[in-house]
Amino acid sequence: MKYYLKTLLFKKRLLNFGVTIKSTMDNTHYISSNLLTLEHLQEITLQNKMLALSEEARINIQKCRDYLDQKMQSHDEAIYGINTGFGALYNIKISNDNLSQLQKNLVMSHACGTGAEVPQPIVKLMLLLKIQSLSYGYSGVQLPTVLRLIDFYNNNILPVIYEQGSLGASGDLAPLAHLSLPLLGEGEVYFDEKKTASSEVLSHFGWEPIVLQSKEGLALLNGTQFMSAYGAYILIKACKFSYLADLIATISLEGFDGRIEPFNELIHYIRPHKGQIVTAKRVSEFLEGSQIIKQKKQHVQDPYSFRCIPQVHGASKDAIDYVNKVFKTEINSVTDNPNIFIESDQIISGGNFHGQPLALALDFMAIALSELGSISERRTYQLISGLRNLPPFLVENPGLNSGFMIPQYTAASIASQNKQLATPASTDSIVSSNGQEDHVSMGANAATKALRVMENIERILAIELMNASQAIHFRNLPSSAFIQMFLKTYREEVPLVLEDRILHYDIQKTIAFLNSFQIEEELFN
Repeated sequence: MKYYLKTLLFKKRLLNFGVTIKSTMDNTHYISSNLLTLEHLQEITLQNKMLALSEEARINIQKCRDYLDQKMQSHDEAIYGINTGFGALYNIKISNDNLSQLQKNLVMSHACGTGAEVPQPIVKLMLLLKIQSLSYGYSGVQLPTVLRLIDFYNNNILPVIYEQGSLGASGDLAPLAHLSLPLLGEGEVYFDEKKTASSEVLSHFGWEPIVLQSKEGLALLNGTQFMSAYGAYILIKACKFSYLADLIATISLEGFDGRIEPFNELIHYIRPHKGQIVTAKRVSEFLEGSQIIKQKKQHVQDPYSFRCIPQVHGASKDAIDYVNKVFKTEINSVTDNPNIFIESDQIISGGNFHGQPLALALDFMAIALSELGSISERRTYQLISGLRNLPPFLVENPGLNSGFMIPQYTAASIASQNKQLATPASTDSIVSSNGQEDHVSMGANAATKALRVMENIERILAIELMNASQAIHFRNLPSSAFIQMFLKTYREEVPLVLEDRILHYDIQKTIAFLNSFQIEEELFN
């Protein structure tokens, strides 16, 4: 079941369920030079849009390929990656007769990924972002190559790619090699929810393997689409869970009988960090109409994990906003090498494949997300501590019942793991390719770590929601209509804990409940 959480003007605060996402008449996204944003990626994903090349993209791809073919016929000099070896083998010139074999060899030899398989939604984003990057007409690929990638995307043919193997520098070489193997009828794909040989899928559709031309293998393998797809996927989830962190923290505040004063806009306008202001405003709006927050308090201050929600959550929002800007630039960029500039009649070898901007941003995002989990676990700890007229461990008859004692252990364990995962990958480097590639970004490792942090945040916030919803049960006054409606829906999935039961299932159901929401609010500003 999917829920759509819509925050309008909070004078008409609504929680909508079963709302269908609007679809355009033509459910197609046309690849073009228009700016691609995270909102677009989210829309394409949610609406299951098909991809097609715009006429502009077709012309750009074909013009670049024609230019390169003419260049190869009229010039005999060595051009890196086009008629030379790769990496440390850059100084070995390859005859024109062997250029197609050179590109095929490149793809096959670089398919050295290992470890766990990349999640399929991220593989699909990799396809989309590789198509986008090739469409600008600076890479020299054949039009049929790009169209075949679009066929894979539209038919949900997802190459089997592995998490480990990229240094995040010469592009994401190993992952993108696995992405490209099916073009040649090599490797494996998921199709119709089954893992199968790529050759069988090509045969199923009556497709011949692509015969790569000069430069194409390098264009496919050089690029940052592994890091970019991970980053975009995490960012979309991070924006959503940043919102849910605010909402769950507000429910904890109500359960803890916290004070409203720390969310007064006057405080935040004299320290006007954008995320801080947004968080305070959002919490205040969530609480509009609550009788719990209005009742007289016996305490004059709350612990930092409640009082400093705007400052801590807000700092994470600002970090996520910065990372969003980095990835918005990246997903609209050309990141292979060398690049072909028709108008200036130049083929230039550079380093746009280097993932340093992404590595730093992914590390920053992991740190920001880790902090959302750290402060969430502290609120959970306060709620079970028997303070403010709450029963110890939030359960009747404590002693006979352990209640919510151990979920806090779980949250603490996960929060500590996040601190370990948030150790930057981007501060590391290692020499490769016989010294030619002597500084690498480790952005791929930053990407896979950041995803684990994101998944951990879902678990920590789920545990906080379990505790917060249980705590608010012991308050004799109603919260806001918005929070009460949210909790009523939650209780349909996860009942109140009256006596001990296996809480693992409650955690899993709560994670699924949070993931079922689509937030209908502008989250990317």
